[in-house]
This record gives sequence, structure tokens and C-alpha cells, in this order.
Amino acid sequence: MSQKPISRSADLTRLRNEGYDLEIRSDHLLVKDVPYVAAGRIVKRGILVMPLKLAGDVTVKPENHVTHFIGEFPRRADDTLIDTIGNVSNARTKLGEGVEIDQTFSAKPMPSGFYENYYDKVTQYVTILSAYAQKIEPGVTAKGFRPVAAAGDEETVFKYIDTASTRAEIGAVTAKLATVSKIAIVGLGGTGSYVLDLVAKTPVREIHLFDGDDFLQHNAFRSPGAPSLDELAAMPKKAAYLKGIYEKMRNGIFVHEDYICEGNVDALREMSFVFLCMEGTAKKFIVEKLEEFGLPFIDVGMGVYLSEGSLGGILRVTTSTPAQRDHVRKRVSFSDDADRNEYDVNIQIADLNALNATLAVIKWKKLMGFYQDLDFEHHCTYTIGGNMLRNEDVPAEAAGGQP
Repeated sequence: MSQKPISRSADLTRLRNEGYDLEIRSDHLLVKDVPYVAAGRIVKRGILVMPLKLAGDVTVKPENHVTHFIGEFPRRADDTLIDTIGNVSNARTKLGEGVEIDQTFSAKPMPSGFYENYYDKVTQYVTILSAYAQKIEPGVTAKGFRPVAAAGDEETVFKYIDTASTRAEIGAVTAKLATVSKIAIVGLGGTGSYVLDLVAKTPVREIHLFDGDDFLQHNAFRSPGAPSLDELAAMPKKAAYLKGIYEKMRNGIFVHEDYICEGNVDALREMSFVFLCMEGTAKKFIVEKLEEFGLPFIDVGMGVYLSEGSLGGILRVTTSTPAQRDHVRKRVSFSDDADRNEYDVNIQIADLNALNATLAVIKWKKLMGFYQDLDFEHHCTYTIGGNMLRNEDVPAEAAGGQP
């Protein structure tokens, strides 16, 4: 049976967010790993089984107050049977394909005699069974927070369920990012790799990685994660190495192990948004092409310098959209290593790379309506020494407070 009722029903979603291990099988809800006391005052784990009543893919009020159980008949902490909820059966009964139960319990809620939803029904029975188990093993719980794989019928790019959004009740806001079809990250050095780390945890459909460099030892100290010495010795390509990390949690990551040039720049034409996380003279060509394609993009950069024994500098996030592009030429450096300016000095520090990436991804999320955007700035700088953020380059039509 489809697992969609769990994500689409408020009562089942609440149970999963609280850590219960749920499964839907043969029109029944299974609540696994419920602690109870078996004969001899031994704490074991059983499974509650309840007929699932649905309207489409959404639960409605449970039909009755009865539940079934897979396991021995439960006992109190003193080893006496909990006879107030039913009689010992010990006769295995098949309710559906893959669902065979051992016991049936009846615990009516007062005063109505019926449960309003499955959250109330499940938690009532879990409390009855586990309360005695906790007297023998304090702290034992049914809330194990087991990882939940995404079912084949789930409309998600993730390989397991995004319980972070549902627990925070921001699913509708997060869904705005699912409308993005293709994101490109050009350059996977320190900042670009952290952009990937953050974007990979959003429901965008596709993430395209553009970088022709090898992943070398110095990269390990300015990128997310911790590669082993053997991984570094293999000298993998940056894009392939990083894909290997993030494809563990999601689908839709595509590797382009080439630098952007005239021969392949058209690959960017299909993108919805582009993060430019690279330096050098090729940037000018790429920016011009992105403007020609009418694409929004964010260019990041940072200039860090050594002064009197400590580091100072500026991080930059420059946004270009159809509403505001004229500022890009004065904000973005198109220099190469032979002509560095304050944004091109190649001191890379992981925390600064991560902050630069975070500011860029926050701005992208603002453009998507995920975060509030009160200034509509298209250029932002962070000064290390003064711990100061500054917004500039607001589109003329936004100057009055309207986007």
C-alpha cells in the first residue's frame, strides 16, 4: 500500500516526527518497536496493528477503539497480565498479506469511547504497554527515531524522508524550493562545495556540478566532510568526489568534469539558477552568457589578508537578476592570478568559505520566497574585522519597499 498517508495526514506525520516507527501494510497501520513486559518481567518489543481508515490518501477518524498486537500478551511490572485490555489469545491470525497478529486489545478512551485520530489512539496504547516496561528499564521508549526511507511512490528527490521540514511544520515553505528544476554550481572549491552542501538539503530537482579540477589535499581543509588519506591519494575529480558524498541522501546530482568554455557554455542555458564560485578571466565570459540567457545568478568572492599576525578581509555576495544587472561590472572581479585585487587573494579558510556560501544560499532562498526579503539587495558584503554586514544595489522598483 502507498506510504503517502503518513506524509499527508497530520496525525501520522506527528507520530513520525515524534520518533515512532510507522509502516502501512495491507490497509493497516503498523507501529513498531513498542516496549512491553513479557513473561518473567522481560522487556520485549512488539508491534501495534490498526486498521487504517482513509479518505483518499488522508486518514479520517478511526473506525473503532480496538487494536491488534504482534507479540506476547503484555504484563505489568509485577508479572501479572494486563487483563483490563483483553484476554490472552496466543492464536496467530492473518489480517492481510504480510500482517499476522497474536493479540487483540480494547481500551476505550473516556468519555466518548472513540478516538478522534490515530495520534491519540497510538499514543494511548503505547502508554499502556510501555509504562510498565519503563518501571523495569527506565528510559525505554517507542520513539526510536529510526531513519525513514522514501517509498517509491513518494514525490521527493531524497532517498529518505525530510523529517526536518515536517517537524518544524514548514513543509509548505520548503515546497517553494521544489519548483526549481535545475541549479548549477560553477566551481567546487571551498565556497562552491559548501554551496552544494546547503543546496543538496533542499528539494530542488537537479543540481549540476561544473569543475574540472582534482580534489587535492588542500581541498580537504576548506570543504565539508573529512576525506581519508586513501581517498586523497586516489586524486578524484572534485565534482565526482562531492557527488559521491551527497548522492547518499538524494538523487538528481549531475557531474560535468569540464571548465566552462565556448564549447559547453550552452549547458548553462537550461538552468533555473546559477551559483558562480570561481575566479579567473573565464568569469567575464560566463557572466556575459548568463546575462544573454536571461538567467539569475549569484557570484561569490572573498578577499582575506594577513595583517599584524591576524586575518582580515571581506566576503562578497553579488546577485544578478533581470531586475538588477548594471551593478555587476563594478562589483565582480574578472582578474586572473597575475592581476589580483582584494577579492582574489587566495587565502581560503573553511569557516569563511562556509559563511560565504551560507550568505549566497540565503539570498537565493529569499529570491524563491523561502525567506523574507525586506531590502531586496543585490550586493552584500561581510567585513571580518568589524563583524559588519552591508546591503547595497537595490533595484529601483524595490526602493519604495516593493519587490
